[in-house]
Amino acid sequence: MMTKPRYTRAVFPRLEPATEADIPSLITLNNMFAPEGKTLPRDELFAFNHLHDYWVLRGETGVVLGMVALDEYSPSLVELVSLAVDPSVRGRGYGKLLIDAACDLAEGRGYPEIFAVSFADELFLGAGWERAKLDLYPEKVSRYTKIDREELVVGEKHCFRRVF
Repeated sequence: MMTKPRYTRAVFPRLEPATEADIPSLITLNNMFAPEGKTLPRDELFAFNHLHDYWVLRGETGVVLGMVALDEYSPSLVELVSLAVDPSVRGRGYGKLLIDAACDLAEGRGYPEIFAVSFADELFLGAGWERAKLDLYPEKVSRYTKIDREELVVGEKHCFRRVF
């Protein structure tokens, strides 16, 4: 069942669930930030398999201006991933809006908390999240140790959580 955020706007830009037609835009926007380590590279298969986990911020012409997704580790653990806002519309509060949408989706699905690993300390702390130790999420450590241990220690990424 699709959970509709309480703040979905009738005007543009507006939040809405991603559709199959959005997959190329999701990949392009997400991977724009992968070389800097701000997002993990995603492909069409990931986006397709997680389509029900994506929310997009759509502009008036239908273009995807921002996005966020959930990545479930277990029925009680979910991570906020693929948070990205097009550089042309940054500084307008859209990142926080997308974070709130992910929280609503996670809470609506019954997760007791949500976590994220990010460089965006001010954004997450300003959205009501708290710092957390990555060790609280051995599933995350295990998954990325198998893929690339460096993903856990790139730059100044920090772990954040929000308990519902």
